[in-house]
Amino acid sequence: MTKISAKDIAALRAKTDLPMMEVKQALVEVGGDEKKAIEVLKKKGLKKVAKKSGRETCNGLVESYTHDGRIGVIVEVSAETDFVAKNDQFKEFVHNLALHVAASNPKYLSESDIPKAELDKEKKGFAAEAEKEGKPAEIAKKIAEGKMKKYFEEVCLLNQPFIKDDKKTISDLLTELVAKIGENIKIARFVRFELGD
Repeated sequence: MTKISAKDIAALRAKTDLPMMEVKQALVEVGGDEKKAIEVLKKKGLKKVAKKSGRETCNGLVESYTHDGRIGVIVEVSAETDFVAKNDQFKEFVHNLALHVAASNPKYLSESDIPKAELDKEKKGFAAEAEKEGKPAEIAKKIAEGKMKKYFEEVCLLNQPFIKDDKKTISDLLTELVAKIGENIKIARFVRFELGD
């Protein structure tokens, strides 16, 4: 059995913000390999997130942000307890979310919020475009699916790459926050105003 030092545990804990025992268990499980331990913690975190997703969120924060007096944003993020709403990581997430909405101008929170008529119109348009290029049906379908994915990234907040780290989506950040804090957290709603729009 590999001996895990307190220094190894502290280093991984600093990177993940997770409880000491969870970090230690992950390191023991993978024989002290930090990268593998991070993967184990991510998987465990996702399982925890799935378990928490049904719990009621009736606390949280409303954050407003204005940019140069031309763009204004209000976001509401819900949490299970008032304690979490006062947590610095939670506050930072809500603030970053407001900045992101100002910069990225999403129309919808998620794919399920897009009206069916708009979704059908986009799908048909992308499919027709691909067929017009003379691609075989199977390839045309894949091209249309790729364009739909890009469309969701443009219009859905949860699908958008985060402005401060485009390797993560807003959904990824939310999942990470739920795993770290240990409570169900939801982006309830947002609104964005632009002068003259």
